[in-house]
Amino acid sequence: MNFFKRAWLNLTAKKGRSILLILVTSAIMLFVLAGLLIRNAADTATNNAKQSVGATVTLSANREAAFKKMRSSTSTSKTSRPKLTTSPVKLSDAAKIAKLNNVASCTATVSTSANATGFDAISTSGSSDSNGGGMKGMGGSTTSSGDIAISGVTSTSATSAFENSSSKITKGRGITTADEGTNNVVIESELAKEDSLKVGDSIKLKATTGTKKTYTLKVVGIYKASSSTSTQQGPGATDPANSVYTSYTFANTVKGAKYKNTADSVTFNVSDPAKVSSVKTAGKALINTSKYSLTTDDSSYQTVKASMANVKSFADKIVWLVAIAGTIILALIVILMIRERRYEIGVLLSLGEARWKIVAQFFTEMVMVLIVSIAIAGAGGKFVGNQLGQQLVSQQTTTATTTSSTSTQQGPGGSGAPGSSGTGSVSAQKQAELDINVSVMDLVELGGFGLAIMFLSIMLASGGILRLQPKKVLID
Repeated sequence: MNFFKRAWLNLTAKKGRSILLILVTSAIMLFVLAGLLIRNAADTATNNAKQSVGATVTLSANREAAFKKMRSSTSTSKTSRPKLTTSPVKLSDAAKIAKLNNVASCTATVSTSANATGFDAISTSGSSDSNGGGMKGMGGSTTSSGDIAISGVTSTSATSAFENSSSKITKGRGITTADEGTNNVVIESELAKEDSLKVGDSIKLKATTGTKKTYTLKVVGIYKASSSTSTQQGPGATDPANSVYTSYTFANTVKGAKYKNTADSVTFNVSDPAKVSSVKTAGKALINTSKYSLTTDDSSYQTVKASMANVKSFADKIVWLVAIAGTIILALIVILMIRERRYEIGVLLSLGEARWKIVAQFFTEMVMVLIVSIAIAGAGGKFVGNQLGQQLVSQQTTTATTTSSTSTQQGPGGSGAPGSSGTGSVSAQKQAELDINVSVMDLVELGGFGLAIMFLSIMLASGGILRLQPKKVLID
């Protein structure tokens, strides 16, 4: 009788012991599979973050160099106090960087303000006269702060507020590249309600600089902002509802003729976050670093990557701890099983059966148990993996979100309003979700781990078989 047939007869004859072995092995395989699923899902989430979270490189005025120049002028000038002078970004310079490898797209941003004419801006208790106060614009000129904050963009869909859904178009459409050179505008829903404005209506804005020309704009969309913070800080603060989106070309027109074909900043979307440093290095070689600076932002990707690395590390520990513990447990079970079957082994040895065939019989029995256990683990692995994985991700994301939120920038535009840049925590939390599914490759990998565990268990227990003397066993 060959050892395969003996293994099958032994398992079917002693059903209680076989069921116990299946239950123990299934529990071990279940947790090994959960660890493997979480580890693989963490890898997938990190790779997906490269496409969905991404990274950016921003071209803007070199304020550090401008301050250095101002301080130098201060030390030489005795008649007047020098002003901080920065240069707007020329779009022709930005176009050079846009042609670099790994740059997927770019977005120009221009911020300015104007006064409402023919309709009323939303008033707040902290608002001052719309013509009061002043702010220094690009180039060091002083401009009055209007009651309507204008955010000129290439496309509203490419801005952080709309990307993370803190602002949403509720009626009409957003600003697109097709709006360049037009006076189309997207206004906030509260401002629209207050002044009974709808898509297709026109509004008038009066520039606060230069000739103080009045412009007529057509409302092409209405958006809802979730922000409750002011779009401008300090004296003259205005409500988020007073923030409007236009094409960057219109915002430049309001600022003055010298700002044509420029932007306050241009943000380049890098297709692969791992390449963000190389894009920055290549970009610096194309610009005048005394006028411009390049800054990178891959915080969302790094947050997801760090969270997933911690989850993956914990999953690896689960796999190895369960594998080691499982090997020890199964080895002890096999040792006890061998002691129980000493007489059977002695008879087989006395009949001339090779010792390796007896060891192979035990290994075959355990492999048969393993096959059933893998099927059970495959059925329950997704549930256990989801429960354990989401608990791990929840802990990691809470920590990462808390850290990211404390560093959120509340610049002009505030969170969710034009100019908002504090979106890392939202994006990270959105991406830090594990998609756990059991695939054929996962089961094959689990089978490999299971065979390794079974082999080590049998090898640890086979010493007793190799030392047995058939004559002594039968006499005893």
